[in-house]
Amino acid sequence: MTTELLETIEIESGNNPTAAVIWMHGLGADANDFVPIVKELDLRNCPAIRFVFPNAPQIPVTLNGGYIMRAWYDIAAAGTDINKREDEAGLRLSQQQIDALIARENARGIPTDKIILAGFSQGCAMSLQTGLRHPQKLAGIMGLSGYVPLADKVAAERHAANQDTPIFLVHGTSDPVIPIQRAQQSRDLLLSLGYTIEWHDYWMQHSVSPQEIIDIGNWLRKVL
Repeated sequence: MTTELLETIEIESGNNPTAAVIWMHGLGADANDFVPIVKELDLRNCPAIRFVFPNAPQIPVTLNGGYIMRAWYDIAAAGTDINKREDEAGLRLSQQQIDALIARENARGIPTDKIILAGFSQGCAMSLQTGLRHPQKLAGIMGLSGYVPLADKVAAERHAANQDTPIFLVHGTSDPVIPIQRAQQSRDLLLSLGYTIEWHDYWMQHSVSPQEIIDIGNWLRKVL
């Protein structure tokens, strides 16, 4: 069974890109959400990069009264209850769809070790869900204002190919949607499993800060 490719918006930082960033949006947003950030990133000395922004499927979201919106998986509860009744089937389906986007970049000539998975909030969860399990080494995994989903299954399901892949995690200290404690638990879990983490927190809520954009650019230049 072939996985249907998600709709995407693409921006290339130069001709004939040799690297790619697949960047997942958050709950209820869409592929346009992080497009404006590309021109704010300092990509000096980076190879030409294809930024790929996929649209999540439209599904009913329990937390929002069953309202249909773009979401990578269903959410039943917010805040500290976010672990309760995780939508494992939805997470794994979206993981397959992101794997298919990686395969498409491979088919277009970009090897997996030049591909970064990135995401915000639910998109962060998906970059970690997919990246930790991917059977080929990625260039990096970037998680903004999110957490590791299915945390109790990571140790058993992670793939050795990405054990040494750099992971960039950031969070707002006053995030009311995903409390920073939840992100710190995810960070500590990954550290305990031997991953290399670059962690930043910022005085902000569930958003992106100017300093964060600088730090993202610095990290991209480092890993690419």
